Amino acid sequence: MYTFSNKLKTFSIALIVLGVLGVGYGFMTSHKSLEDVKEMLAEEASHHGGEHETTTKAHVVAGVEDHSNNAHEENAHGALADVDHHGDEHAEHVMHQIHNRPWAALYVAAFFFMMIALGVLAFYAIQIASQAGWSPVLFRVMEGITAYLLPGAVIVLLIAIASGTIGHYNLFIWMDPEVVAHDKLIQGKSGWLSLTWFSVRGIIFILGWWLYRHFSRKFSIAQDTAEDKSNFKKSFRISAAFLVFFIYTESIMSWDWIMSVDPHWFSTLFGWYVFASMFVSGITVIALISIYLKSRGYLEFVNENHLHDVAKFMFAMSIFWTYLWFSQFMLIWYSNIPEEVTYFVTRFEDYKLPFLGMVVLNFVFPILMLMNADYKRIPWFVVMTGLVILFGHYIDIFNMIMPATVGDRWFIGIPEISSILLFAGLFIFIVFTALTKAPLLVKGYPFRKESEEFHY
Repeated sequence: MYTFSNKLKTFSIALIVLGVLGVGYGFMTSHKSLEDVKEMLAEEASHHGGEHETTTKAHVVAGVEDHSNNAHEENAHGALADVDHHGDEHAEHVMHQIHNRPWAALYVAAFFFMMIALGVLAFYAIQIASQAGWSPVLFRVMEGITAYLLPGAVIVLLIAIASGTIGHYNLFIWMDPEVVAHDKLIQGKSGWLSLTWFSVRGIIFILGWWLYRHFSRKFSIAQDTAEDKSNFKKSFRISAAFLVFFIYTESIMSWDWIMSVDPHWFSTLFGWYVFASMFVSGITVIALISIYLKSRGYLEFVNENHLHDVAKFMFAMSIFWTYLWFSQFMLIWYSNIPEEVTYFVTRFEDYKLPFLGMVVLNFVFPILMLMNADYKRIPWFVVMTGLVILFGHYIDIFNMIMPATVGDRWFIGIPEISSILLFAGLFIFIVFTALTKAPLLVKGYPFRKESEEFHY
């Protein structure tokens, strides 16, 4: 049995406390008034020579002076008032973006850790449904990670709903009745994009995922002491059924929880794209936790061949993610349809570093590091590569959410780092607590012996 060390428990709690304090600070400092934002924009304009706004006002003022001796003076004053009005609109827009930032930072981190657990659950179901012989020694690690899915998914849904109610529509503009009233495109999607149905669908997703996790875990533990294979057969049947449920709900979830922050844009590849990101992130965390447990004297039955196979999945899914990323980007860029290409224009203009940087983190780095078969068997090498992959896929989720919510006001600062610390601490605490609840080896599983003796 695994024992949750006091040091690791203290570390996870410390992360949670630091995260809560930082998130609170982020929310407090984001409450800027319209006047504060105007002063901030004025300072920014002065640093950049005033640029557009100062130039525009100068032309209008010149117009006032040129027409001061004729009958057009009233029109000139009207033009100046119009510029001030647009300046107020811009300041109000920036104010909303600043208010959105802590919500968006919290949501990105919450979704990132939730998708790790969901990706592991899908991987676990695939291993059981395919009756894989190499992976059963890692099942309890997977079950421990999936323990985070229920609280993690509930938190994501609550943040989304709260941002549209107490948060004054900080993440999803389609939740704002005033926006919908003046937006025909969103009105056309209102049958799907409504807070009620959004919440109902979210509950159905979470309930289905949790029921599979609950019963598969129950059958797994029961099989340890069973004299027949009945629990294994039950687990096999529900795993096959779950995979059908998962592929539908994961796609719909990605539309609801991520793509709808940009309600004017859509991609038919988006569900697969999000799946690839969550799958490779989940597999990476399986590798990291397995290596950690083995270094602490547990998982003595896991050898370098198991690590090699997990690293192969990390390598393969990184390539699969890149294929989907390029397919989505290339087709939209090449067709150059305004309704579609605006998604990438925004990211190229305001998010060029994280947008292109994640391709290096999620494709170039893994393919160079894990191409060699020998490197896949070196624990510290897999850990180093895995941490880069996880950071890269956090940036991937960051790029999906931030442009639509905070625009060019993005920055990886206290709200973002604190949110990561908060959910990382919660993830560690829940997962490692779950690992203490059952032996780390599935004793009665039919393919246990084959898995323990797995080698090339």
